Amino acid sequence: MSDPVVVLVPHSEGADILAEVSGLRPVVYDPDAAMPDEARDARVLVAPFLAGSDAVALTDGLPKLELVQLLTAGAEAWIGRLPEGVALSDGRGAHGGATAEWVVSVLLAVYRHLPRFVRAQDEGRWDYHRTEELAGKKILIVGAGDVAENTVRRLDGFDVEITLVGRTARDGVRGMDELPSLLPEHDATVLIVPLTDETRGMVDAEFLAAMPDGAVLVNGARGPVCDTDALAAELTSERLRAAVDVTDPEPLTEGHPLWKVPGLLLTPHVGGSVPLATTRAYGVAAEQLAYVVRGEEPPNVVHGAY
Repeated sequence: MSDPVVVLVPHSEGADILAEVSGLRPVVYDPDAAMPDEARDARVLVAPFLAGSDAVALTDGLPKLELVQLLTAGAEAWIGRLPEGVALSDGRGAHGGATAEWVVSVLLAVYRHLPRFVRAQDEGRWDYHRTEELAGKKILIVGAGDVAENTVRRLDGFDVEITLVGRTARDGVRGMDELPSLLPEHDATVLIVPLTDETRGMVDAEFLAAMPDGAVLVNGARGPVCDTDALAAELTSERLRAAVDVTDPEPLTEGHPLWKVPGLLLTPHVGGSVPLATTRAYGVAAEQLAYVVRGEEPPNVVHGAY
């Protein structure tokens, strides 16, 4: 019988979940302290939740490391920074439902003018006026993975028309090359793509100019997917509106223009931050690491990560 796979885990709750996978030996570590003695035998490192690129240093001094398992779908902080031969597996599938719920929430909030009503309440004003509605809107979703599938499911029943866009066209999904012609036809564009060389800066001045007057941009992806200056310019002109959970830079610096631009609903990267987020993330991690125990490649491996 082979030795169990030693897995370094940043949460005791996660260690309890991974301990249920036969063949794994979870060892809890503190990201801000020295690694435990067992680290020298660790084959897997589970990265801290929402870890930035500085967390890559956690892989130092782990001579047997074979895999870094993420608890989020975003892998951009790790790609190209891992030691050669160390694989990367993301947390795709853990936070799709919560992020999709955020997307639906902000669409409803923007169209029913909820931020304006909250401001009026804070000021003690009875701001009665007719609002818009989500029903009847044409929604363009850029990204066709887990979050998109969850978003489509949650929008079912709101009487909206949805168009999905993926990297390549397939049944029920339009290709990225069709974006210029699709943008003018939709009332809202939702971004839920990963941050890659192809998507960085994708939403530039030309992209935004193609959106019709009064349209809504929703960014639930990553801040650098959108050109911040171009977005701020469109919002300042009050031609477009937006709801963003991510920004560039993040967090926003004091005095940044996005704090004050009109027509922006801003949340501080909370799309996936819900009570069961950690449990769900470790559930996905457990599924991925079960493949490692069997000597197989996990389905969520990010190819070309180092």
